Amino acid sequence: MELSNLRPASGSTHHEKRIGRGQGSGHGGTSTRGHKGAKSRSGYSSKIGFEGGQMPLQRRLPKFGFKNRFRVEYKAINISVLQTLAEKHGVTTIDVQTLVDAGYASKNDLVKILGNGALTAKVDVTVHAFSAKAIEAIEAAKGTAVKL
Repeated sequence: MELSNLRPASGSTHHEKRIGRGQGSGHGGTSTRGHKGAKSRSGYSSKIGFEGGQMPLQRRLPKFGFKNRFRVEYKAINISVLQTLAEKHGVTTIDVQTLVDAGYASKNDLVKILGNGALTAKVDVTVHAFSAKAIEAIEAAKGTAVKL
């Protein structure tokens, strides 16, 4: 091995033509950047949303509404679903994991039980939140409603 026949390892280089290495390379002079302007300079980076000086879209559109960053999103599940679970699977205690296994919620969801439907089965429910009507229905069926 001598200096005249050194080569980079195969796969380590990804460009066939080196840019900015003289006129003989075919990409010398301006190095494929064109003449003048910000894009031809070193250190240029485009701003996100920049439209060449035209007013950007996010500034042209009107702003409206309010987004509460402290809002807590719950996965709503009705007591009719609890009745279905109790009938089909013979479940007496329902928690978040039971609902995840049955496919009604995902593992990261906060679950809230709502009062739509009828509940006749005695079930003990342990989830993150309940509506007042849901608590009434569960306790009327002699079950318990426990908040996590």
